[in-house]
Amino acid sequence: MKNNEIIKLGIVDDDALIVSLLHPFLDSQKNLSVILAANSGKELLGYLENGGLIPDVLLLDMKMQEMDGVEIAGHLRLHFPEIKIIVISSHYQVSFLSFMIKTGIAAFLPKGVSPKELVHVLSQVFTHGFYFMEEQMEIAEKHLSVKSPKPLLEQGTALSSRELDVLKLLCKQKTAKEIGESLFINQRTVEGHKNNLFVKTGAKNMAGLVIYAIQHAIIKIEDLPAI
Repeated sequence: MKNNEIIKLGIVDDDALIVSLLHPFLDSQKNLSVILAANSGKELLGYLENGGLIPDVLLLDMKMQEMDGVEIAGHLRLHFPEIKIIVISSHYQVSFLSFMIKTGIAAFLPKGVSPKELVHVLSQVFTHGFYFMEEQMEIAEKHLSVKSPKPLLEQGTALSSRELDVLKLLCKQKTAKEIGESLFINQRTVEGHKNNLFVKTGAKNMAGLVIYAIQHAIIKIEDLPAI
């Protein structure tokens, strides 16, 4: 992330106290700007569908009245796929990780997360598209390949050697510019390979690509960068 780049944030939680505490804290951080604070999914969707400014990253509570976080995430994935979603929940369990990734969540955090770590996660998600905690990486290694069916690629849609190269570097949190420099190709070509990876693997987001790479032994857990 560039030093002068501002991350536009949205906060959705039916606990007004949490919203009132998070809003000024995050708004006071360098490179962060809260453009939306809502107390329900209905309020969020009304804001977005009426042409409100689209947040880069959305902090979303999982258990709320009327619409829960999973319903909201599903709607956003279809209608506002550019929004990166971080679910923060008092009902956090690492066993939910696989389901959250399939729902299109970029990060899944307990409500006990420290303010400092939350700011770090926001930056990671904005820059790289996903964030895994250490315990979540262990779950990914031990359970996701068992509980999540491997995407079956049709004949003729197997990943090319260059797509595999790009996938490995994406998993290592390299930017399109860095990947281009490493592989001696331009950024537009990198983005083209990245789009092909989403189509061929069926992944919905960067977290999904990482899980796919782990499941198919394209990259090992220990090869992923420490976050």
